[in-house]
Amino acid sequence: MTGASQMKAAVVRRYGPPETISLRDVPIPSPATGEIRVRVYAATVNRTDTATLRGHPFFARAMTGILRPKMPTLGMDFAGVVDVLGDGVSGWRPGDRVFGLLPDQFGAHAEYFCIPADGAVSLIPAGLPFHEAVVGEGAWYANATTKRLRKDQSCLIFGASGAIGTAAVQLAKARGAEVTAVVGSRHLDLAKSIGADQVINYEEEDFVAVDKRFDLVFDAVGKTSWFACRPLIKTGATFAATDLGPYWSNILLGAWFKMTGSRRVGVPFPTDARGFLRDLADLMSKGSFCGVFDRSYALAEIVEAFRYVEKGQKTGIVVVKVR
Repeated sequence: MTGASQMKAAVVRRYGPPETISLRDVPIPSPATGEIRVRVYAATVNRTDTATLRGHPFFARAMTGILRPKMPTLGMDFAGVVDVLGDGVSGWRPGDRVFGLLPDQFGAHAEYFCIPADGAVSLIPAGLPFHEAVVGEGAWYANATTKRLRKDQSCLIFGASGAIGTAAVQLAKARGAEVTAVVGSRHLDLAKSIGADQVINYEEEDFVAVDKRFDLVFDAVGKTSWFACRPLIKTGATFAATDLGPYWSNILLGAWFKMTGSRRVGVPFPTDARGFLRDLADLMSKGSFCGVFDRSYALAEIVEAFRYVEKGQKTGIVVVKVR
């Protein structure tokens, strides 16, 4: 930190490539009534951050700013310590170790930020380091899809090596589902280690040719489609994806199937981040969920972190160590 009233933050003034991000000294925020201030120890760079930096897809700018970003600092995932309580806050104490999400405001790529005390924040399980607690974003998106699974159902997860995919495998297993993971050669052991019952190497075999049908087919990386995966989907089952799909097919098909009542294609939108974080903390405490981490960068290396994530080849989570 640069002074008693200043902090370091990664600032974005316009949409564009990672080089548009600059590390600047900005005022430390003060919590308003009902807010807590968090001293950040770790954050992440993820697909949501890189897409928001680019202003992609364009319609998302209705929320993030049409011509320039409304939110000058990105970063959705955080882990840190409660620093200051705003007026009227109860249930938190300075020094509480917390992790959580900033899905509406971003801001974790900074040394401090403020968040409503009843926002998407939860206590870090005892003994878990800060840099291993920044697991919320990928798991939250994965949960929006895997929560539809029931015990003894089956699912196929395409792209089970990224932040969303590795979380989806673990959350599906926690619900008692049977999981088939589709990954490349270098991630076969990883998929097995996090609980996948069957692992398919898409580099050596056609995963669509597997002699099996599933209650859920989940594209966790946005690189396949309902059309390609139709042979894998049970009658009345669902194909879900984290991306718009080729020619926005996932959105269009999702709207069509919703109108017809079949709901066979969906791009799930996560909800109740606070409630999910409490459940996730419980799973982590029990050893039923753990983050999978690729590499870490210092806050001063935030541009390099964005460049790496934009390559689309990361394994699990990319951490930004703010402190």
